[in-house]
Amino acid sequence: MNRMVALATVGMLMLIAACKPGTPSQYIQPDDMEDILVDYFTAKAMAQQGRHSEYDNALYEEAVLKKYGVSKAQFDSSLVYYYTRADRFDPIMQRVVSRLEDKALELGASEGEIGKYSHYNATGDTANVWSDRTTALLLPMAPYNRWEFTIDADTTYRRGDELLLMFMSDYMYQTGEKRGVAYMAVQYADTIISRNLQFSISGLSQLRIPADTTRVMKHIKGYFYLDGGSEFTTSARMLFLNSVQLIRFHTKKKDENEYPSDSLPRDSIGGRSDSLAVSRGDSAGAARQVLSPDSGTTLHRMVVRSDSVKTR
Repeated sequence: MNRMVALATVGMLMLIAACKPGTPSQYIQPDDMEDILVDYFTAKAMAQQGRHSEYDNALYEEAVLKKYGVSKAQFDSSLVYYYTRADRFDPIMQRVVSRLEDKALELGASEGEIGKYSHYNATGDTANVWSDRTTALLLPMAPYNRWEFTIDADTTYRRGDELLLMFMSDYMYQTGEKRGVAYMAVQYADTIISRNLQFSISGLSQLRIPADTTRVMKHIKGYFYLDGGSEFTTSARMLFLNSVQLIRFHTKKKDENEYPSDSLPRDSIGGRSDSLAVSRGDSAGAARQVLSPDSGTTLHRMVVRSDSVKTR
């Protein structure tokens, strides 16, 4: 009897699996789509670091599709198919990000401007303190439109430290306006300093938090966000982030009252509309205002406050 029950259970499971809808044959199948996206974003990252032209970028994309025997029309239609089915696209995205992360580790330090600090560890006057993954794929729909990060400052942080968030971005948009946001907030004992950066082009972007020579950082929080706007569309829109680094600089005092103001590059090579906000008083309350715990469906635009950072 038990054997018959077991056979019946196996038969039922096989029947359920057989009835589960698969990907229609006219679209690229999940495993192949995953392989194509890995090679696609790898090629785009190589093109960015080599400072190639738009024509060269198109050749990179064409080479990837040719490798898999897929036409541009078939790739675009398959992308829309998965894009409008988040339950099927999400596991593909997760595997793509994981494989791209592994590739980045295998390749080692990147080239160009983003690679200037890639060899620094978490100690020393200049250090890469980024501890999260360095790659992400965002879609302009919750919950896939927001990537948050938190870094706790340890005993290696000092008064007067400056931060530089650097990352490479690559938009894969069929239509629509590209609106990415990088946001970072530094919490001190009684102050929060925050900045945000809007970036709409592919390439290198950077966001700087200036030094506060009177306090030591406690926490660093932030997020990357892809705004989808109010317009509904089935056109595929994706933002690929890679080579994320957070560089901490120990600023060196020239004399007792003078700190360098030009020790870091300017904010944003690929971005625009960067702003600074400072909160004082109740640090817990300020943190709730500056870094809202919502799901990311609302874009938080920071504006310049009337108060400013004062150093003693």
